[in-house]
Amino acid sequence: MIKEACIESYDEALIAEKAGAHRIELCSNINLDGITPKKELIKKIITSIKIPVRVMIRPRDGDFNYSEDELKLMEKDINICKKLGVEGVVFGVLNKDLTIDINSTKRLVEASSSLKVTFHKAIDITKDSLTALKTLCEIPGITSILSSGREKTAKEGAKLLKQMIQLANNDLIIIPAGKITFNNLFHIHQLIDAKEYHGRSIVSQFN
Repeated sequence: MIKEACIESYDEALIAEKAGAHRIELCSNINLDGITPKKELIKKIITSIKIPVRVMIRPRDGDFNYSEDELKLMEKDINICKKLGVEGVVFGVLNKDLTIDINSTKRLVEASSSLKVTFHKAIDITKDSLTALKTLCEIPGITSILSSGREKTAKEGAKLLKQMIQLANNDLIIIPAGKITFNNLFHIHQLIDAKEYHGRSIVSQFN
């Protein structure tokens, strides 16, 4: 299984790689559920570790309904990530009625061409995650979806996560998240049987 460590600093990136993470998701302000990190930090980490790096593209905290100026900023940040050599980007865009913003998502996916694209846990606050998943499966270029199955933990959301994996089939990868740690990963894997997992403490304990 692939273990993706969610980190927010250079030191954490080094620790995660040494502890056995297969990939990192880099963001800043994890206490705000993550926003786009600084270009300098992305560059420093990319040049210091060998495992793939995916970067959070989120201009602010709060909802996932973005203005035109915010979408332009997200496109700019995606282009910076492409130039720096990251493996992928992570974002999510919703309409005010909590459905997938298809046009804006397609726009950002197109900006991300050549990169892996993860649609993040915004899917967990949509009206219906399975309907949202069907919509995302129809957008070429999205490679994975991060979800806790609409619950606070992947364990609590296991039933829905398994349904999502079955529905996604081989179209894209469902990455379970939500309080997955190096202590409970094996148990979670027995419940869900996913190919990849995501967690703040999936390989090491970060405060």
